[in-house]
Amino acid sequence: MTRKIDADSDRLDDAARAGWLYYIAGNTQDEIAKKLGVSRQTAQRLVSLAVSEKLIKVRLDHPIGRCIELSGRLKEVYGISMCEVVPADPASTSDSLGVAEAAAAELERYLVSQHPVICAMGTGRMLRAMVEQVSPMDCPQHKMVSLVGNIAPDGSASLFDVVSRIGDRVKAPHYPMPLPVIAPTVHEKTLLLAQKTLRNVIELARQADVTFIGIGTVDETAALLRDGFVRHDEIRALMRAGAVGEITGWAFDGQGQLIEGLTNDRVLSVPLEQPAQKKVIGVAMATARLRAVKGALRGCLINGLITNETMAELLLET
Repeated sequence: MTRKIDADSDRLDDAARAGWLYYIAGNTQDEIAKKLGVSRQTAQRLVSLAVSEKLIKVRLDHPIGRCIELSGRLKEVYGISMCEVVPADPASTSDSLGVAEAAAAELERYLVSQHPVICAMGTGRMLRAMVEQVSPMDCPQHKMVSLVGNIAPDGSASLFDVVSRIGDRVKAPHYPMPLPVIAPTVHEKTLLLAQKTLRNVIELARQADVTFIGIGTVDETAALLRDGFVRHDEIRALMRAGAVGEITGWAFDGQGQLIEGLTNDRVLSVPLEQPAQKKVIGVAMATARLRAVKGALRGCLINGLITNETMAELLLET
């Protein structure tokens, strides 16, 4: 009897995986067959089973056993209270596939509440992808607040201004920070943060019920460098100081400790709490960010994580 239950569970797991590959990753049935090591006919039946068992709605609605196992181990190893691990498509080159959808679903769980919620947002490509997956809503009871400036180095609006996008999408009041990520000088930082409107935004961000952040690298491919917020010599100085990652511009080392001085003296973003007090969810999956994600977890800069199988397994290797 136990063997039959296990077999049924395994088959549903296979069906859920096939459904994810088909409906979310956009694979053909031939591609699914190759990835799962089954015939095309079996792949077709698994996709059909995913539908007939109501595992598929808009998102995958079946917890795959391996993902649950990885999630549980990550929570135990890193002491985080929330973790969601989604399947990985080994053939995909996307840096957001599956994870953006899962993060959007998590955000929606807060947005459907009739009780007012304050949601704080970081910035970056992953969070932008997350926002694009959020269903349009009418949420005047909630507040969306930014942790980081929305002004690019040339004075234009940042392409990755998340809080304005989500505010428009769910029709909620939103509070951007009309600042660059990093001030040119410490003196200018002091002057900018003295503005009353900015102090109000920072205070609102500190009251957030939930925070969603991306986790960036500190290396020659860093988004801070690519987007013009720091220079090559500044990145190299951070690397020499041991920096491996950044959250809203705040650079930290492999143990999650904030780097003293350097660009951190000029960061205009809302200061990070260490350890994070309220719900702070990191959203990341690119393997190039492994050291950064691990540092954020070790330093308790985040207490929640949404990622995929590949990153989860790497985080558990050492």
